[in-house]
Amino acid sequence: MATDGVASIGECMLELSGQAGPNWRMGFAGDTFNTLWALHALSGERPATYVSAFGDDPFSQGQISFFAENGIGVGASPVIPGARPGLYAITLTGAERAFTYWRSDAAAKRLASDPAALAKSLENQALVYFSGITLAILDAAARKTLLVAVAKARAAGSRIAFDPNYRPRLWQSRDEAQAAILDALAVTDIALPTFPDEQMLFGDTAPQVTAERMGKLVGEVIVKNGEEPALIATGGTLQPVPAQHVATPVDTTGAGDSFNGGYLAARLAGHAPAEAVQRAHRVAAAVVQVRGALAPFEVLRTAFDS
Repeated sequence: MATDGVASIGECMLELSGQAGPNWRMGFAGDTFNTLWALHALSGERPATYVSAFGDDPFSQGQISFFAENGIGVGASPVIPGARPGLYAITLTGAERAFTYWRSDAAAKRLASDPAALAKSLENQALVYFSGITLAILDAAARKTLLVAVAKARAAGSRIAFDPNYRPRLWQSRDEAQAAILDALAVTDIALPTFPDEQMLFGDTAPQVTAERMGKLVGEVIVKNGEEPALIATGGTLQPVPAQHVATPVDTTGAGDSFNGGYLAARLAGHAPAEAVQRAHRVAAAVVQVRGALAPFEVLRTAFDS
């Protein structure tokens, strides 16, 4: 029987964000962690767990301490001796960002190395979230282990949410990515794709094509499309919900991830999909007006409730 917890599975990295001159600011971020950050901020007293694998180095210890300081646990996530977190740096041109990664030996690649620990971390969760990036950093055997654990959590009553979040550079081939994402959708209750990603991966010609294709596989689909309307597919019907325009965005890092967190928080609170999308749009609009992937909790809450 699922309880009130929320869990997110994936890789949290060290984030270097550029400042004026030669100075850089270091933080912690990654697609599934960004979503959990927003979901946790907007979900009241629900326990939050970030499921991954960590090194035994000072930076990994700093990650875990940062999580704890913000009310996020790590469940039974393994600590891998000698391993360390991945690292990425953000460079900005205006508000648009580019990323440079160092992650080939990241501890998170071994998040499914202990199947019993993984399953334990997913026990008694109201919602479990993961992404295509979670799948992409794992080898084929580890992906299978992950999806078995997710399916087990779903059978026990957890709602499963998944963002395909296709990043071509992380996959050996487009065919491999398609197969893995279709396997994930088979155990998913809420899908949160982004249209340009689906256009690259499956050749979809319009958001409606993505919504209709994915709606045959998943009961609740929200197709994100930047500043264009998000498209809801439920019960065989499509409903667009306009985005909230931001005239002068500061940094678009984490906007889609925060949208996901806002949407899932609203759905857990009992809001209908259209209302949940409206709240998620407001959250994403707030996030692009601050630097870095993690907006302060109060910023997220004010946007969500406005």
